Amino acid sequence: MHFNSNDTSSGIHRPAATGPPLVCIVGYSGSGKTTLMVRLIQALVHRGYKVGTIKHDSQGGHVDHPGKDSFRHKAAGAATAVIASPRQVSVVADVDHEHGPEELLGLMGAMDIVLAEGYKRAALPKIEVYRPETGKAPACKGDARLLAVVSAAAADWGVPRFAPADIEALVDFLVQHVGLQTVKAAG
Repeated sequence: MHFNSNDTSSGIHRPAATGPPLVCIVGYSGSGKTTLMVRLIQALVHRGYKVGTIKHDSQGGHVDHPGKDSFRHKAAGAATAVIASPRQVSVVADVDHEHGPEELLGLMGAMDIVLAEGYKRAALPKIEVYRPETGKAPACKGDARLLAVVSAAAADWGVPRFAPADIEALVDFLVQHVGLQTVKAAG
């Protein structure tokens, strides 16, 4: 699969004129990426959006089951969840290379937005979850594609900062930033 972006000037990756926006949720292990993903999915679905997710599994090939991140994505309301590793993409298929999130968008159907967990080195828009208590430096501070940071700690990174509990404000920012159309809230 190969997709061409039609507009990268806004920092939002769209595979084609009608393709869904793709935003990566990044950070180091233990930072709270999956927790944020679940909360974003729930809030977006509650607002009536159809959400797809991609989980980057750099260790390789763990099929979805209770307790795994992709299972949590689906349980939160994602219409489609994909797990990608160097050897497999679950929607299970053997692959000859590690697929980037742009290649996986073709598996998403008619989503309003796709959130990818991981891919911190990808040239894609991202939101970093940062917890200084993990002892790790920020993963994407200074990255031109960084849209926002989610952290309880003060963070002056030149992008908006959201507290982990301020999910509605983050969703408002995301909806506006990626240009999602207003939809009727799910009821």
